Amino acid sequence: MQQIDPKAVIPFGEYDNVLVVDDRGRTLYYDIADLNILVKLGHRPEDFLGRDVTTFYTNLPKEESTLFTVLRTGSAMPNIVQRLVTKTGSEYTSKSSTYPIIEDQKIIGAIEFSTHFFGKDQLALLEGFAVHPMYRKNGTIYTVDDLISESPAMLAVKERVRRVAVRDTTVLLSGPTGTGKEVVAQALHNLSRRFAGPFVSVDCGAITEDTMEPLLFGSANVTMEGSSELAGLFEQAQGGTLFLDELNALPVTLQPRLLKAIEEKRIRRAGGMSDLILDCRIIASVNENPEELLEAGRLREDLYYRLAVVQIDLPPLKERPEDIGPYIRHFIHYYNRRMDMAILGLDDESMDAFRRYDWPGNVRELRNAVEAAFNNTDGSEIRLADLPGRLLKRTGKDELRNPALEQGNLKDAIDGYERRLIESEYLKAGGVLAETARRLGISKQSLKYKLDKYGLRE
Repeated sequence: MQQIDPKAVIPFGEYDNVLVVDDRGRTLYYDIADLNILVKLGHRPEDFLGRDVTTFYTNLPKEESTLFTVLRTGSAMPNIVQRLVTKTGSEYTSKSSTYPIIEDQKIIGAIEFSTHFFGKDQLALLEGFAVHPMYRKNGTIYTVDDLISESPAMLAVKERVRRVAVRDTTVLLSGPTGTGKEVVAQALHNLSRRFAGPFVSVDCGAITEDTMEPLLFGSANVTMEGSSELAGLFEQAQGGTLFLDELNALPVTLQPRLLKAIEEKRIRRAGGMSDLILDCRIIASVNENPEELLEAGRLREDLYYRLAVVQIDLPPLKERPEDIGPYIRHFIHYYNRRMDMAILGLDDESMDAFRRYDWPGNVRELRNAVEAAFNNTDGSEIRLADLPGRLLKRTGKDELRNPALEQGNLKDAIDGYERRLIESEYLKAGGVLAETARRLGISKQSLKYKLDKYGLRE
């Protein structure tokens, strides 16, 4: 019969993690509340099994380990607080209660209940869980600080967001796809007095004649067996903000019903018998020029004027090149955390390609380009060969599409052509050596030599 030393009461409710070791301190079982924390600390669950846990820390000799002390003394150690430093350099505070497991008056193992606490200096470890942990419970992940801006145009937008947010006025956000309208909408919500309420977003392109009323207004079905009620998005946003994303995708025939709800501030569930008074702020967005939408009859004038009490226009990225560098730094920091990498930045050629590109997909495309480069690179710096092909083609960096006549030394000209050819095929092959060699018709050994010769890989 195995038992835990009953001298102390185990405060199960206070702890998140459970660790069981044998009489030699080797891990038999480890249940951690959030595996993401384990990832941030640089470990995988299977790393612990069968191993001495003290080997994962730089400041935890066996003499100071609660588990080994309990195994040695047979006495429980409740409510012990320790500052731990992992081999990966991560730091956190652990509060634990450790107890011996006894069988026939012999200590055969120990069990430890623990919770991890992160101080201000370790908050970076938790950034991956939500961009803004203070706000994530209201349905948002962005605040005004996520509006990356050094350009005068975006600094003006940011200031206007701060000014407008505190009022309950309806707002229309206008700008091409990928310019950050969702970020602005969430920033408006989190700066408003409604920040404690829900932020509810709806893609207007997904609304049809059949789905509009139950989706937006809810439904109430009364049958012989009873009644069932379903809250619509307006009702779900009570006390908070309803964001109507890409309003221009909503069929014009459905727009009067939306206008009526916004104007009257009341709705009735489909099949319902009574009205619900609305208490939510309305923010809408369009990804086309509002004036052109009005002229084409795709946006009703009365709905537009009701929503555009305040209109905030977001400029495309190509009109604010000052923001490209800050966005690159922001996303490098973001993907270093997400992918557990240590990319320092872009080399000069890559940065030049980013600045020369016109970014038709705006900030969203820039973010995707950085993510693609992270997946292609094998060094500490993003190089030209790591960038998406479309970016190279549209900036003239894909010189093989239209090679200029080389001047001067023949050997240098041949070397230059060879370098560009290898770089192009290496990019197309996604950095896979075997595929690149096959494309070029040379051996892998020869390819490795040429890649090193031209500095195309670390």
